[in-house]
Amino acid sequence: MGRPRATRLRRALLDWYAENKRDLPWRRTHDPYAVWLSEVMLQQTRVDTVVPYYARFLRAFPTVHALAEATEGDVLALWSGLGYYRRARLLHEGARHVARVCGGAFPADAAGLRTIPGIGPYTAGAVASIAFGKPAPLVDGNVARVLARLFAIEDDVRGAAGLARVWALAGELVDEGAPGEWNQALMELGAMVCTPRAPRCSACPAHTSCDARAKGLQGSLPILRAKARPKAEARVAVVATRGDLVLLARRKSSLRFGGMWEPPGAEGTDPGVLGDLAGVSLARLREIGSVVHVLSHRRLEVMVYAAHLARAPRPAIDAAEYDLRALVRPSELGAHGLSTLARKILARANVA
Repeated sequence: MGRPRATRLRRALLDWYAENKRDLPWRRTHDPYAVWLSEVMLQQTRVDTVVPYYARFLRAFPTVHALAEATEGDVLALWSGLGYYRRARLLHEGARHVARVCGGAFPADAAGLRTIPGIGPYTAGAVASIAFGKPAPLVDGNVARVLARLFAIEDDVRGAAGLARVWALAGELVDEGAPGEWNQALMELGAMVCTPRAPRCSACPAHTSCDARAKGLQGSLPILRAKARPKAEARVAVVATRGDLVLLARRKSSLRFGGMWEPPGAEGTDPGVLGDLAGVSLARLREIGSVVHVLSHRRLEVMVYAAHLARAPRPAIDAAEYDLRALVRPSELGAHGLSTLARKILARANVA
């Protein structure tokens, strides 16, 4: 790529970004903790979904030290409903690393940031460039799409060769004078103009420099290998109540939805396993319907049962998926980390 073209691209995109960028809360700060939090929350999650979570999280944990000192349960409760809960656990682990190993100060460059648990190449580039003004590149889905079209990359950008080429271009293009603005301009262009379908080329500040547009390929690039369809997984769950209390079980930390609370459940279609999990006789179980929850690699199809508890079960539980049980008032559910799936199951039983 020639220097004149790179210079034109930088000028065009930075000018466009200055005029058109959305007013988002994480763009009003250079605090590395706040920038890091926003980037973690935004992974695979829509901006409008993240905004209220970001505000609530910073109110509860305004500094990296506050997050480091929090319990995992408190962190997961605030993350409840945002999905991809491993992000929250890694964020918590990373905060403890910064507080205890780094003395509370974030490393200022991408290489140093990569030493923090949970921070990969993209997040390191984002924090280094936005918070510290370091000329560090980054590549996410938006950036990969923009660069694949600008330079007509016909390799699969999820494959090794295509991804390496995109990262190399991102490194060549990053603006040394305004790296954070440049990286955000690329991401904003991908989110608002150079969209996956029906890109708005006429509104693009770089349309005269776009190789894909010149070749009529803007609708077919980037090339992405097909994702595998989510595999169906049958489960059963029970919403067990005792008076105005509902039984929840905490998932073991090493499992999917680790550390989150939910109505007890198990893989398979046999409701017989629910008796021991909930501490209820099988004769008390009644089927009330099913719910479906789709993850990136799994389609969870859950048959939901209801039951009344004659007595309170013991808190500790020796089960494949759970380590603790608790009876909770519906008004107190918000204080527990509940996944979206757990909320769907409770809603099926009309427990708010």
